[in-house]
Amino acid sequence: MPMAIQMATTVAAAPAGGRVVTARSENLHQEIQFDLNQPAHRRQGDWSDYLQGVARVLDQEAGPISGAHLLIAGDVPLGSGLSSSASLEVAVASALLGLSEKKLAGRNIALLCQRAENEFAGSRCGIMDQFTACLGRAGHAILLDCRSLDSEYLRVPSSARILVSNTMVKHELASSEYNRRREECEEGVHGLAKRIPGIESLRDVTIEQLEQFGPELDKRVLRRCRHVVTENARTLAGAAALKRGDLAEFGRLMIQSHESLRDDYEVSCKELDIMVELARGVEGVYGSRMTGGGFGGCTVSLVDAVRANEFASTVAAGYFQKTGITPDIYACMASAGASEEIAEELG
Repeated sequence: MPMAIQMATTVAAAPAGGRVVTARSENLHQEIQFDLNQPAHRRQGDWSDYLQGVARVLDQEAGPISGAHLLIAGDVPLGSGLSSSASLEVAVASALLGLSEKKLAGRNIALLCQRAENEFAGSRCGIMDQFTACLGRAGHAILLDCRSLDSEYLRVPSSARILVSNTMVKHELASSEYNRRREECEEGVHGLAKRIPGIESLRDVTIEQLEQFGPELDKRVLRRCRHVVTENARTLAGAAALKRGDLAEFGRLMIQSHESLRDDYEVSCKELDIMVELARGVEGVYGSRMTGGGFGGCTVSLVDAVRANEFASTVAAGYFQKTGITPDIYACMASAGASEEIAEELG
């Protein structure tokens, strides 16, 4: 259940001769160049993989893509779990499509950006981040079915604020462990399919089925599967709570989610756990959990609007006292994704 926030990546684009793409990152003070008529560069392990991946996937599926000069800047914190890679991908895709005078539906842009990240950056990510960057709606979260891409917008009550707390740490485990979790879940599906015919993924498994057949799995694989199966149930329960305006129940589910991410999926870390515990101790906090791939980055907290300033000062002071690190805390709002913003400009 994601939402787009007001932080963004912006791409200024101008046509270039031939099929050469030149891009400069203002944030990183780096420049790259590649020719779409030539074979792709080897994976570099940095931002250039996302950019080249998007350009080449667009060229294959919606092309031909014209040469371009791109100037990229943004305020999405890098490596923080706030989907800076998806923001970059969608911004670059929108710019290149505009220069080449081509149009794609937002969900199709999201799918192509996901493919670029899978194939060129080597991250086996799902579709959620790219879908949200394309199709977020102001004032709303999205209940997203990542298999069918069916979605429903859920209004976020104006009486609450979303506070994102950046731990300012990012452990190197994140990228490799993300892919490993995918492999462990797939192992679980393979094992459970022997007892539950017809399942294709863990979203097809009920909590009752996992309780019955899960003990036959490797203990670590069972923990990974238990997180995914219970998280799916929590997401649906959270949507129901949000529809009826029950923020206390929604917050309780957020806390359960973090505990599951910490104990069963094992993608939290000391700093994230400290941040969540500090948040839970502030009056007016409904719930708090880590967000993103884990091993550092950010937490997200749902807070009574009148307590937002108190939250920021209390959590920042407590985190510094416990870690010696001054965190960044952002007051976020549910905002429009790229497709809505482009449509407004063109309209």
